[in-house]
Amino acid sequence: MHKEPPAMTHLSDKTQAIENALPHIDCVLIGINSEKTVGRCIESIQAADYPTKRLHIYYVDGGSSDASITIAKQYEGVITIALRPVHPTPGLGRNAGWKTGSSPLIQFLDSDTILDPGWFSSAIKAIRPEKIGAVQGLLSELYPERSFYNWIGNLEWNGLKGECESFGGNVIVKRDALEMTGGYDEEMVGGEDPELSRRIIRAGWKVIQTGVPMAQHDLAMTRFKQYLRRTFRTGYAFAAVRERERSAGSRFWQYEYRKIIIKGGGFSFSLLLAIPLMAVGAPAASITALALAALGTALLLNPRIFKVGQFMREQQLARKEARSYAWHCSLVVLPQLAGVLRYHIGRIFNKPLRNRPARIASEISVQTP
Repeated sequence: MHKEPPAMTHLSDKTQAIENALPHIDCVLIGINSEKTVGRCIESIQAADYPTKRLHIYYVDGGSSDASITIAKQYEGVITIALRPVHPTPGLGRNAGWKTGSSPLIQFLDSDTILDPGWFSSAIKAIRPEKIGAVQGLLSELYPERSFYNWIGNLEWNGLKGECESFGGNVIVKRDALEMTGGYDEEMVGGEDPELSRRIIRAGWKVIQTGVPMAQHDLAMTRFKQYLRRTFRTGYAFAAVRERERSAGSRFWQYEYRKIIIKGGGFSFSLLLAIPLMAVGAPAASITALALAALGTALLLNPRIFKVGQFMREQQLARKEARSYAWHCSLVVLPQLAGVLRYHIGRIFNKPLRNRPARIASEISVQTP
């Protein structure tokens, strides 16, 4: 009978002991109509440089009409949670996922991401200190070359390394921090991630950006209509989160919110004044109208006029790229302003922005053997 050499047995036992000391991680993926990406996301988790027995994958579907759930169920060990809320939100999905599991750490992912294989090894070291409640890493766009919008997203995904003011949708969080704060807001259609992070920070935890690769993201934005919709919702989220932070005595997103109001609102207001003045036809009125229009335009185009060099240095861009980015930074405040106005109008008339209803029955699958 063959016996394993003592040295190999000792090495095997040591490896097993190291693996057993690693924390369990619940991986919560959310998606709607994500049949093109959910399988790829699950496979990236299963291929991570981390013991598979310590990883538990939950796919939470917010109301797909495609084969997303069927695809997720094909993967061994994946638990699917199919929701049918009246108005689906990311917060509903994320809460359903982490509350179903029991691991001390929860990795939240959008289903259109691909996890970096070395992320968990870096993340568990960064999140180990007692006061660290959440850790995020670098997110890069999978295909930045496919569209201008993807390229913009790739520039703006990440903040500076170190302690930060908020996290995004792809982050690893301690269960204790989620239980202490109650988890995600289930009504917000945007901004739910930074909103939760602010409550976690106020509860005494810290949020850390490690500066190491975490995941790739497939924004898949190729049409101007998609860009307008996303930036409109960004403006709505700025307003919604800013209102809550203002009530809490925080200045978080105050600069971003005021920038939208001053630049987008200033430009729009100057045009509203200039148009009737031009219609008057008198020389003085026309000159005043032109001056107002010029002032509003200069306010709007401030990044394009004055910040190209700054973008070249900070983003390490060629001049042509910096000019393109400056145009985006100048004009994006207009759809964002529309989102801000939609938020405040919704508050006045008690009609907040809602997502479309889901179209499937709610269920939680059994784990595949």
